[in-house]
Amino acid sequence: MSVAHILHRVADYEAWRKVYDSVGEMQKDGGVTQESVHRMVDDPNNVLVIHHFDNVETARAFFSREDLRDAMQRSGVQGEPRVELFE
Repeated sequence: MSVAHILHRVADYEAWRKVYDSVGEMQKDGGVTQESVHRMVDDPNNVLVIHHFDNVETARAFFSREDLRDAMQRSGVQGEPRVELFE
């Protein structure tokens, strides 16, 4: 099993969350087996997303998807997200 931690700042959490919730099928198709979202206590537009995958290759393929990049842009992600993969 592999776990991805994705840390990024968003312009507006509520707007970001609507887009995030709308891409559940993309996550499932991309191999996400579990997911959770967390907001920084003192900075609610600083978001940590945790995704679980069967393996690191599936995780890497998911994060290279063009439709994922498009969704992140639409949702108001600011700057380049920090993506860390763990096994």
